[in-house]
Amino acid sequence: MSAPLVIIGTGLAGYNLAREWRKLDSETPLLLISADDGRSYSKPMLSTGFGKDKDADALVMAEPGAMADQLKAEIRTHTRVTGIDPGHKRLWIGEEAVPYRDLVLAWGAETLRVPVAGNAQDAIFPINDLEDYARFRSAAAGKRRVLILGAGLIGCEFANDLSLGGFQVSLVAPCEQVMPALLHPAAAGAVQAGLESLGVNFHLGPTLASLDRVGDGLDAHLSDGSRITCDLVVSAIGLRPRTDLAAAAGLQINRGVMVDRQLRTSHANIYALGDCAEVDGLNLLYVMPLMSCARALAQTLNGTPTAVSYGPMPVTVKTPVCPLVVSPPPRGSQGEWQVEGSGADIKALCLGPGGELLGYALTGSAVQEKLALNRQLPALLA
Repeated sequence: MSAPLVIIGTGLAGYNLAREWRKLDSETPLLLISADDGRSYSKPMLSTGFGKDKDADALVMAEPGAMADQLKAEIRTHTRVTGIDPGHKRLWIGEEAVPYRDLVLAWGAETLRVPVAGNAQDAIFPINDLEDYARFRSAAAGKRRVLILGAGLIGCEFANDLSLGGFQVSLVAPCEQVMPALLHPAAAGAVQAGLESLGVNFHLGPTLASLDRVGDGLDAHLSDGSRITCDLVVSAIGLRPRTDLAAAAGLQINRGVMVDRQLRTSHANIYALGDCAEVDGLNLLYVMPLMSCARALAQTLNGTPTAVSYGPMPVTVKTPVCPLVVSPPPRGSQGEWQVEGSGADIKALCLGPGGELLGYALTGSAVQEKLALNRQLPALLA
């Protein structure tokens, strides 16, 4: 039997690539390797589960057995790759050598962790995959007070969702506004006001210094001396692309695993896509670029080298209390912001020297203008 195409990862990147490739090649052996249980689900739905009262099982779209049948693939779950040998086109699972025709890294990103003093570190929950979500839901049963660390996109989405799920939410982050790397301050103010209307308490500026168990709850001490009483902590301080195995195999890495426009790494027959990949200098942790990469890479793996292109990539943030769509200006661009509107309805446009649209942030009713504005946006990778 010929060596298989091997995909490491069964998240949106791995499974969508497998689907796109199977449209073109129904016969070549396909092996997917997953460190978790291999169930198919949509990761963005993790931050909508409490508002919709859905447990982890309810977010599952297909079991691994069904995915194996659909993809004509072998899927190995709860399996960790321990090494990659590019020179011999094989990878290692413990002592077992697994050959590959081509290898695709789709193993995503891992949550950032910061050390916190105190005796309750085990009450801090990252929610980066379905198994994380299941653990948190189990721990949250019967609880009502949640402290969220991080005011980025994920932190704000969880603040909205947990509030809708009946939790009393406090949010702590060492920044002056929500989503500081993504939003103009006017749009950030609209989103924060919307979340505050749900009862979310913001503590922007300090960090969590220590976390201790006191009775049935937790006592969170912040770096500014203030204290918050809670039952659980959600860590949403950011993600880091998984690169350790790639680096150990000699692949070039930077922020992520470095790949060219055809998603090739620095080694022949090894590719990367999704959250772990840095595509021509861009590491975009969103669904739209992932889908573009899956379609292009399927063609390349089928013998038709295809460069990925990114058109405008607006991001819809799941904060229904204050709808938000944002398209950050391209890296290195120079522009000035113009802001219209007030309250929940903000239209912030970033305009270049010639008046051309470089990016935007739309909140509230202004999100209705996104389609017209998208047609004016520059491509991220033409």
